[in-house]
Amino acid sequence: MPSLKDLKNRIESVKNTRKITKAMQMVAAAKLRRAQEAAEAGRPYSEGMNKVMRSLAAAAADGEGPKLLAGTGADQTHLLVVMTAERGLCGGFNSSIVKLARQKIEDLQALGKTVKILTVGRKGRDQMKREFEDLMVGHVDLSDVKRVGYENATAIARDLLARFEAGEFDVATIFFSRFQSVISQVPTEAQIIPVAPAEVDGAEEESGKVVYEFEPGEEEILTELLPRAVATQLFSALLENAASEQGARMSAMDNATRNAGEMIDKLTIQYNRSRQAAITTELIEIIAGAEAL
Repeated sequence: MPSLKDLKNRIESVKNTRKITKAMQMVAAAKLRRAQEAAEAGRPYSEGMNKVMRSLAAAAADGEGPKLLAGTGADQTHLLVVMTAERGLCGGFNSSIVKLARQKIEDLQALGKTVKILTVGRKGRDQMKREFEDLMVGHVDLSDVKRVGYENATAIARDLLARFEAGEFDVATIFFSRFQSVISQVPTEAQIIPVAPAEVDGAEEESGKVVYEFEPGEEEILTELLPRAVATQLFSALLENAASEQGARMSAMDNATRNAGEMIDKLTIQYNRSRQAAITTELIEIIAGAEAL
């Protein structure tokens, strides 16, 4: 049974931990507001760009058009871009993304496909390295980036496009977490190279048959638009991840703070009972000694 001093030290230790988790919760709440605003502000542009690119991809489904749009004509080699956080203490945020990517890897390998992995974020790299170290072909370190910007997405996009042009893969898919609320972040996968054709039906099918006229020229516009579309999707995923990470950390730290409070209450009760038992024992000894005289 722990002594009174041990119990008192443990209570103080848990109180200090509660102060830390409470402070981290408040910091995450402040960062979440900015990250959520950035993610929500970027969604209309990203969704509009995706709609245009999917329409173009549907038109290029017969294999014509730029390679980045029509693809290589094969899907043997898949590059999975696993995007996680640089830091932990955010609940199951990182693990849920890695779990989704792991399932995708197993499915592709079961079909006899070749899988390559590019990680963005230290936590994803550490987890993927345990099982799939031989599949990893690169890592993007954002530990020094305080707030992700479009230039970070552009750098990743350039790397992906260079690998695609070099024939290192046929299909690229990103894995990230889409922010819904503080308590809800949805692990998501999205194919970015080549652009997945839109699935339309009914009235949307008729609108998808619209013929676009390009000015100054289709090839010139697509040469500029396609790399920008890839960077836009990556930037959107980075923003969603940033908001999801702070939301998950805020929720995790709130749970940790409440758990610490419950532990303090239990330890305090145990301390008071032990203290009362010690006092009672001392009184009994004093009374027994007095009676012996």
